Amino acid sequence: MKILITGTAGFIGFHLAEKLLKRGDQIVGLDSINDYYDVNVKYGRLAKSGIDKDKIEYNQLVQSSVWPNYNFIKLNLEDRENLEKLFDRQQFDRVINLAAQAGVRYSLTNPYAYVESNIVGFINLLECCRHHKIKHLTYASSSSVYGLNKRQPFSTADNVDHPVSLYAASKKSNELMAHTYSHLYGIPTTGLRFFTVYGPWGRPDMALFLFTKAMLENKPIDVFNHGNMQRDFTYIDDIVEGVIRVNDNAPKENSNWDPDTGDASGSSAPYRIYNIGNNNPVKLMDFIEAIEEKLGRTAEKNFLPLQPGDVPSTYADVQGLIRDFDYKPQTTIQEGINKFIDWYVDFFKVKI
Repeated sequence: MKILITGTAGFIGFHLAEKLLKRGDQIVGLDSINDYYDVNVKYGRLAKSGIDKDKIEYNQLVQSSVWPNYNFIKLNLEDRENLEKLFDRQQFDRVINLAAQAGVRYSLTNPYAYVESNIVGFINLLECCRHHKIKHLTYASSSSVYGLNKRQPFSTADNVDHPVSLYAASKKSNELMAHTYSHLYGIPTTGLRFFTVYGPWGRPDMALFLFTKAMLENKPIDVFNHGNMQRDFTYIDDIVEGVIRVNDNAPKENSNWDPDTGDASGSSAPYRIYNIGNNNPVKLMDFIEAIEEKLGRTAEKNFLPLQPGDVPSTYADVQGLIRDFDYKPQTTIQEGINKFIDWYVDFFKVKI
């Protein structure tokens, strides 16, 4: 298949592109390479995929030196004119949208970045999918959409109308926009609610990266909600396998679906929503202990209150993923943390 993957300089997009390239798909990767976090990590991911930093120019395709079936383009999803031209030239079969302005806390001080990238960018992508008869749009949503929900594990059957950050609201908006296009134009769309993804090449703004960096530099770590938090940490390889299984199987219309009694994750339109999480929430203090175990040192902890926009707990119900794709993430926390730290030490040339 010829697949457009947006966000391939990003954490999940980089790993997903590598996996699909290995199985022989033709990939065009797209990324704006913004400076939300250290661009050296983004360029490092691209270099690993054979994309030369010095050859990257805006709106120009760059051929990978490692993968003959991989081309990369630096492009903003908000750039409607050039995005449409890319679709005209490339004639994609499927689209996987992982590009987004990420981060809960950043959304408190930079709200317009989320509207421009996550809302305007997404409608541009939907329009391109509509006019170019894309066979399946798979896109990243987030566990953040569960907001004030207290019943756990979080289920895709539950209402998610009470987000607590603009980031979460933008992801919920994506789900609504996708449903509209599935209903009006028959575009198969699948939204994936990711639960705290971690692993090698992970984002520098995420807890595992921040904790590892601080501990190796003998600096204290910030522990929010006084450590009384838990997350359904999901290892990157498990996420990628789930995305591929979903992307390979486009949803179909379901004339038996009833809006009064039907599951909120489905529709009469070719539209589905799934959770992808480890289905095994880990206490934050246990997570920190696993890092300490690998590093062989104890962290100095700076205990702080819960931050605005954060939720104290996430826990994914993944029955939909098991039912429809016979798949459930398997990687243990200690195994995943060990692999991340091994990568970190190698990439930044530091010693434990």
